[in-house]
Amino acid sequence: MRCPKCNGLKSSVIDSRQAEDGNTIRRRRECEECDHRFTTYERVEEKTLVVVKKDGTREQFSRDKIFNGIIRSAQKRPVSSSDIDEVVNRIEQKIRSQHDGEVESDVIGNLVMAELADLDEITYVRFASVYRSFKDVGELENLLKEIIKGNKKKG
Repeated sequence: MRCPKCNGLKSSVIDSRQAEDGNTIRRRRECEECDHRFTTYERVEEKTLVVVKKDGTREQFSRDKIFNGIIRSAQKRPVSSSDIDEVVNRIEQKIRSQHDGEVESDVIGNLVMAELADLDEITYVRFASVYRSFKDVGELENLLKEIIKGNKKKG
């Protein structure tokens, strides 16, 4: 592993442990040339996943697109980036376990909405308003009624 400080090629692993997501190994390393310590992460190389968009076009799956969409929806809300990262991890895990190679964009959008409904209702409404492309306030009102009805069942 190349040292980020001196570009030396020899380093030794000081500590290894499983990262929080359970799919990654975090390694603390020390460069044998300059004694600089740094962290690396090792994860299984996943098969390429392709997203089939509504218009039929295909693009490579991107965790970042999901993460950034949720970040925009969660602005000024009490939702931490680690919460969002956990949501994205769960979504990606579900997609990879249930789909081999290709997945419809609708499937991803619905998984995001299901996760956000449990995480934060306002973030969920913000995401849903963009994802579902509401045409008028009536559609938003119907969504809010669904949320209120769901809360009454929980309580």
